[in-house]
Amino acid sequence: MTDDMDLVQDYGLHGSEEAFATLASRHVNLVFSVAMRRVGDTHLAEEITQAVFMILARKARSLNSKTILAAWLCRTAQYAASDALKTQRRRQRREQELYMRSALDSSEPETSAWTEIAPLLDTAMAQLGEKDHGAVVLRFFEGKDFKEVGAALGVSENAAKTRVSRATEKLRKFFSGRGVTLSAAVIGALVSANAVQAAPIGLATSVTVAAVKGTVVTASTLTLVKTTLKLMAWTKLKTGAVVSLIAISLAGTTTVVIHTVIAQTDSTKASAAPSPFVFAGYAAPEAAFKSFVWSESTGNLDKLLAACTPAQAARIKTKTIGKSEDELRRLMVEEAKNRVNYEISKKEPTSEDEVRLHLVVQPYPGHPNVGHDVQVMQKIGKEWKYAGKYGVDIKDN
Repeated sequence: MTDDMDLVQDYGLHGSEEAFATLASRHVNLVFSVAMRRVGDTHLAEEITQAVFMILARKARSLNSKTILAAWLCRTAQYAASDALKTQRRRQRREQELYMRSALDSSEPETSAWTEIAPLLDTAMAQLGEKDHGAVVLRFFEGKDFKEVGAALGVSENAAKTRVSRATEKLRKFFSGRGVTLSAAVIGALVSANAVQAAPIGLATSVTVAAVKGTVVTASTLTLVKTTLKLMAWTKLKTGAVVSLIAISLAGTTTVVIHTVIAQTDSTKASAAPSPFVFAGYAAPEAAFKSFVWSESTGNLDKLLAACTPAQAARIKTKTIGKSEDELRRLMVEEAKNRVNYEISKKEPTSEDEVRLHLVVQPYPGHPNVGHDVQVMQKIGKEWKYAGKYGVDIKDN
């Protein structure tokens, strides 16, 4: 059987419709099933599936040859499903739950357990790291043995077994925290037996036609493709749900050292070590930036938005769609732990109402090299507010 990425490259380089049709036929059930679990609506799931394969067609040339395509498609389907739900999340979540209850026979204990975890599965999967996510998709969604999982991940069979076990344990903890108590082994068995269902007949053909030829595509599908691509691009740039969690410690010198806020989970430690972050007002760019970071350190999204310009507040709200308050706080703490020893190397006024703060980013785990960052402050009325990262949120026309 031809390797997935060989087919992707064949399509990307030569436009082979046959290669793309093979990929669609091979993975349409996986993509459709991810979408179906998230939205609980057959027609919307088909639209999401079509969007995912259109995205694959557009990005075929840029995908790395070592990409695990099944995992990439699964992740892209999760992005697309989240985007499709953003305006109707509460209503469609209820529809999804009703669908799962009616579609599954709750009289059987195993099926009943699947009914409990199914609405939570993709949220749990979305919180796994790339390697854990890939391992779970390969093992339980694709039905690969540990040797095949290891080959795809570039590790030994034993290492693959350990990776799958560790990832399944993370799923178990996630479900347990939401009142669903099952062993890791049972979760694996349930996902293997139920996670992938047959897509409607003819869907593989229709997504191939839409992706390759671009015909018979609705405006809503094109919008979904566009917004999902933006979400994927943003997620690649940002590992957290909101912008960097850093703070300025003003020392009256030309160099300002920026320290991370480490969330205190031990009340004794918290009382012994007061937070270095304080609210400094919005009278000057540096003070406003310090107040912005103070608002991040509290883990309070409302305070964070109040420290931003309206445009940046809107961007942050978009980036937090689909994430719970607990997840946001966790991501903020994880991001904060990486932000150690930043320095402001330059203050660059670009107009009377805008200042760029140039930062030197010192190495941290996962980012071994010194880097550079530029944060933008803008004056709104009489107050300075955080406007975002230059080059990402703010760009020259």
